[in-house]
Amino acid sequence: MNHHQKLLSSASAEFTQVLDRHLSRRTVLRGSLLAALGSLLPASSLQAAGQRPLIGFRPVPVASGHGPLPTISPDYEFQVLIPWGTPLSADVPAWDGHPLQRPTARQQEQQVGIGHDGMTFFPFQQHSDHGLLVINHEFGYNQHVLGKSSPTNLEELRRSQHAHGVSVVELQQKDGVWNVVRESAWNRRIHARSPVRFSGPAAGSPWLKPEQSARGTLNNCSNGHTPWQTYLTCEENFDDYFGANKDWNPSDRQARYGLIAAGQGYDWHHLDPRFDLSSEQFPGEENRFGWVVEIDPFDPDSVPVKRTALGRFKHEGAALVEGGDGRVVVYMGDDERFNYIYKFVSSDDWRKLRERGQSPLDHGTLYVARFNDDGSGVWLPLSMDSAVLRERFESTAEMLTFTREAADLVGATPMDRPEWTAVGPDGAVFCTLTNNTERQEPTASNPRAPNPHGHIIRWRDSGNHLGTTFSWDIFLIADETHGTDDPDTLSSPDGLWIDPDGRVFIATDGDQEKGLNNQLLVAAADAEGRPVLHRLLSGVTDCEVTGITTTPDRHTLFVNIQHPGNGDPTLTCFPAPPGSQRIPRDCTLAIRRKDGGIVGS
Repeated sequence: MNHHQKLLSSASAEFTQVLDRHLSRRTVLRGSLLAALGSLLPASSLQAAGQRPLIGFRPVPVASGHGPLPTISPDYEFQVLIPWGTPLSADVPAWDGHPLQRPTARQQEQQVGIGHDGMTFFPFQQHSDHGLLVINHEFGYNQHVLGKSSPTNLEELRRSQHAHGVSVVELQQKDGVWNVVRESAWNRRIHARSPVRFSGPAAGSPWLKPEQSARGTLNNCSNGHTPWQTYLTCEENFDDYFGANKDWNPSDRQARYGLIAAGQGYDWHHLDPRFDLSSEQFPGEENRFGWVVEIDPFDPDSVPVKRTALGRFKHEGAALVEGGDGRVVVYMGDDERFNYIYKFVSSDDWRKLRERGQSPLDHGTLYVARFNDDGSGVWLPLSMDSAVLRERFESTAEMLTFTREAADLVGATPMDRPEWTAVGPDGAVFCTLTNNTERQEPTASNPRAPNPHGHIIRWRDSGNHLGTTFSWDIFLIADETHGTDDPDTLSSPDGLWIDPDGRVFIATDGDQEKGLNNQLLVAAADAEGRPVLHRLLSGVTDCEVTGITTTPDRHTLFVNIQHPGNGDPTLTCFPAPPGSQRIPRDCTLAIRRKDGGIVGS
């Protein structure tokens, strides 16, 4: 019985009551979405007579959404920034993608990494032309980074490890052009070997010891940020880096997180005992990954902190919002088929906690979501006050280290790969459910089986984010007709951001209909309350479009082109010119309206 089959037979199995097999997807939309749309969307999302619509740009047509170069709306322009190999100090050279001149391990440690993903722009004093861009480096396979399938020596291993993690980059705009400040005191790399520390309920527990050996952050996918101006990077598919050199079989707990003896492509375990699951030198090393990690971008000497109160799973993002009484609430998805949506609520007003010298992310309660068929929902606390959890776990530390197991036991709703979460200006919370080709039975909250294209779910918590109940609906079902220009052109929604006016920005990661490259779309509601999409950007061949952040004035939007061409220069050399034979490199695009207006409008 495989991992997913075990889950379906557990106490957290899918709803037994499913949608009528003859109920059309359109009826699902009209029945659940339209009934709740007026209360969930801000009034500004509905175009009033005589007012300018929220989205007025000319979209990229299907016919232009293919090929080895990005295509952007004719009302917009973009600048390429910080491609993989961009130096962050004057001590190392830039790398332009030449296949015979790859960075050394030492150079990569001081260059922008690979796998550009979630990011946040931290402005200096709310300036929109100067600040720190903090960016995740989710992954980079050996063939792309090393030019071979596996590292064969320590130098190659370190080069691969240094390409992962996070970059902090000082950017400044002058005369409409963004540049990296090379001599910045804030520029730094955090990678797979950087010092880290643990905080919160699981810190110091047997599950994380010996903590003195704790190093690095891995598979940094989506992100969040706090009102005290720190960055939250989320560790997702950390199991990819582990394998076993000796005979080894995973425990049920290890299998629940996808750990296997053969490894999954990086082969670090052959050269680094930290990632060898059969090694006795670093027992439990895998437990030190799968956390939300807090980074202070304005203190280059600070050590990243893994906040264990937020649970250990394959974190996709961490959308933080302030609740009604000053407590912080963090919404998070666990990006794997049949896994869950979570929220964390701090125990007190975040300002008071910080005044007492306590982190608001160390003190509070973690919840997991149950979506009921009738459009209601319940946040189930993961607490040792629960008798069913006390039977399985000896401590809160153990429970948080094996969060998935706890969520299974309390009866959370298995979802179709919960990825990015975002909170709208009216308090509605959105989550992208990218796809699930393994689903065999639909549920109200996952209404297609199989679900190859994904959907977006939306809910509103009671008590201004602090309550334990919520109401929900389906915001969008992918591959339905949503645009006025081209139908059936959205699949695998992933990245998500909602601007203060209520525009919903959606980035995709997966095969698109009509052979489109992955794309960035902007959604708003039409007069009948239906989401209408406009394609702002089409990426390059075999890339993912991801990582959405803006300057305070919203005149520049940053978005990433991840793994262009999957590293194959015969498909694309972007951002180098076509035909240059350069290895394609992850990079950031700085997008602006040509008329200087608000991005997305």
